[in-house]
Amino acid sequence: MTMAVDTPARDGAAAAEGKGIHIEISDVDRDSLHILPLSVIPLQTRALRHARMIKNSRLQGVVELFEDASTGSGQADVQSMVNVFDWPMVPPHPDLVLLRKLAVLPSYDVYSLRIMLREHGIAVNEVGALRLSKRKIAELTSYMSAFTHPLIRRIYGTGDVSIKSFDDIVALFRNPDVVQAQAKLQQMANSLGVELAGIPRFLEDYGDIFLSLAYYRNCLDQMVPAISEFLKTLGMIRQLRQLAHDEELMATCAEMESTINGLMVSIAGRFENFERSTKDLWQNLSAERFRRVESLIKSYHTTIGGVLCSLAVKVDAWAARFPRGSAASPLKQSQFIMFELRHGFEKIQQIEDSAPMLSAI
Repeated sequence: MTMAVDTPARDGAAAAEGKGIHIEISDVDRDSLHILPLSVIPLQTRALRHARMIKNSRLQGVVELFEDASTGSGQADVQSMVNVFDWPMVPPHPDLVLLRKLAVLPSYDVYSLRIMLREHGIAVNEVGALRLSKRKIAELTSYMSAFTHPLIRRIYGTGDVSIKSFDDIVALFRNPDVVQAQAKLQQMANSLGVELAGIPRFLEDYGDIFLSLAYYRNCLDQMVPAISEFLKTLGMIRQLRQLAHDEELMATCAEMESTINGLMVSIAGRFENFERSTKDLWQNLSAERFRRVESLIKSYHTTIGGVLCSLAVKVDAWAARFPRGSAASPLKQSQFIMFELRHGFEKIQQIEDSAPMLSAI
């Protein structure tokens, strides 16, 4: 089958730019754990520039050619693109090669993508494509306080400076108007072994690495209520007499419950370790120490991103099928678990098991 689709960009955001086409990325797509707008990737097939790579409920990377509230989501596996776009089988079309690589990535969040796309040798169309939206950054301001307050206190003492975002901090330090602050900035520059003019770059690197932690923490906090509801349902199903004879169901529910609880404990432990490393950083600041903290956190981006992406996809699929307050029967819930939700669940534990060992800073 040959299919030539040139669907309009979501939210009417496509605009012609010379001979090329610029497709604005929506905030939802940009900030998502499980959505990769293919306009980011230098694909040859024009129709694919308006499509998205998403993780389905089985944690498979699939191409979403269209999505609409009335028509639903038009998804297709990567291999079927050969028929959709009439690509030759041999040699494989360059876009097919790219899509195969993208499909197996553990997460599509911007921080994981920065690492994984580079490892796979995949370029992006725009440098700024792999950044969170301004809306999300503003939303993360409260999460960033744990990382910005020690910095402000070190430079300004009391920390009673009006700060609304990390950009405000960078701006303050580019033009410090307090004599004491200028002296401390020079002291920081000496500790880092850089010129005073190099401090803004350090601050930008500092802000970006801890913005990633704030983002992941925010993602986790947002899904905790749904995870708690799902775990509660698993416990209820395991206690029902009419389902107790189904040994495979009982084993599946127990395994899912154990896996999710273990993952939550593991991620929480990592966040605590990172925050402790941050506090220690300011006790004995040096360029080497900061780069070690930065390297440690980046080494966990794909693990944390992959686990959170997988959990988010699973609980979203559950919430979509059984909205809170719905009168779904335990039988229907158990059928959904066995026929849909459990598939791909082992991948989550595999991502967790691939994490590097926590090392001392």
